[in-house]
Amino acid sequence: MTTRIRLVTFDVLHTIITPRQPIHVQYAEVFRPYLGAIPPERIKASFKIALEQAQREFPAYEKGHIGWWTKVVNDTALGAGADAKLVSDKMTTIIPILLKRFSSREGYLAFPDAIPTIEKLHAAGVRTGIVSNGDSRFRKVLEDLGFPEYLGPIILSEEVKIEKPDPRVFEWALRGEGLRAEECLHVGDELEADFVGAKSAKWNAALLKRSEGGKGHTIQELGEVLNLIY
Repeated sequence: MTTRIRLVTFDVLHTIITPRQPIHVQYAEVFRPYLGAIPPERIKASFKIALEQAQREFPAYEKGHIGWWTKVVNDTALGAGADAKLVSDKMTTIIPILLKRFSSREGYLAFPDAIPTIEKLHAAGVRTGIVSNGDSRFRKVLEDLGFPEYLGPIILSEEVKIEKPDPRVFEWALRGEGLRAEECLHVGDELEADFVGAKSAKWNAALLKRSEGGKGHTIQELGEVLNLIY
């Protein structure tokens, strides 16, 4: 990099935060009192299918995240073998519980290197923000987990109705910031959405692979971002 980085944005899920327990384990726990015991591995397989279908049919949380996640949870339960009548009767009870859980530290925790890296970037005079294909609840999650108030801009696909890897979502992050694309760096864990998306917007990019790292533009921990800002 020949231009000093003035803004670093991060993806959220699997980059700076992670589920406190695997999603399918948490779903099984919430389902149990209402739908009976469903093997978590069946929920895991069904959730993957339901999530991918919702992402295809209703990109960027079309019509809002509550309806979007209601469909995902409903389809997950049915696909995992839950009784259809119970699902119909109990879904209005289950959905608020899951929405609340995944709006706070109850459902997520911060990676140990996330907040310290953001604080060090701030101390170095580098702005930090978010560009995520997430819904508006991530604002509450980040606040509840103690992320700094100066973290911003926060660009969430539900709010701007654009998803990575569309370069327009990165352009949105620059609105009113007085920055050029080459002064920005995006960090995330998905090759297409984060790395390719940022590059297509003429940003710098780093791909986070916590189990790998160390190859080209790939990093293994967020602290390595501090080596990329000059």
